[in-house]
Amino acid sequence: MTAELVVQLDGIRKEYGETTALGGVSLEIRAGEAVAVMGPSGCGKSTLLSMIAGLDRPTAGTVRVAGQDIGRLGERELALYRRSRIGMVFQFFNLIDDLCALDNVALAAQLTGTPARQARRRALELLDELGIADRRNAWPATLSGGERQRVAVARALMNRPALLLADEPTGALDSAAGEQVMDLLLDLNQIGQTLLLVTHDERLAHRCASRLVSLADGRVAGEQTLERLG
Repeated sequence: MTAELVVQLDGIRKEYGETTALGGVSLEIRAGEAVAVMGPSGCGKSTLLSMIAGLDRPTAGTVRVAGQDIGRLGERELALYRRSRIGMVFQFFNLIDDLCALDNVALAAQLTGTPARQARRRALELLDELGIADRRNAWPATLSGGERQRVAVARALMNRPALLLADEPTGALDSAAGEQVMDLLLDLNQIGQTLLLVTHDERLAHRCASRLVSLADGRVAGEQTLERLG
């Protein structure tokens, strides 16, 4: 049986004045897939991620995530969509400096109305699963790069998203921390989490993704199935 579609992009165009950032991108991602998007700077990778995340709207075309046409959503509905349907992991972590690791993670669920005690309980479970429960009370500034990215991943998983978006997730890490995050993303995909990785890092793509989509000049330049590296 074919897995359900989690992402369906149909003819996505994005224009900023006379500049075309995306020139008609169509893409499907099925449940349980791990897809890497690569291409040179300025090719449209970040714009594509913004379309899927509902952070920006396409000039033309349709974006559906988990069966929902997000182009039909108002701003309040988009905020709920981002909190409940997707998880986002950023290159520079985007943790809140004056919240400890546990509260950074729990906040994602509290924003959707989950009671604080319940949110903190799930946050602790996630930090434990990711191997950093002992750092739950640490401030972000005292965490290593790899630890901060693990906190960011835990936060992204708090609301059990249909799709995890990762924007250059190893770009700000040294090689050892980068390897830890690659292992983590691979483990998540192997237990069924759908992933979309935007990256310049070929090793990340080949380590964690089963399919590579190449962008060039705002268009899909090619796709290939990947054999994951050990």
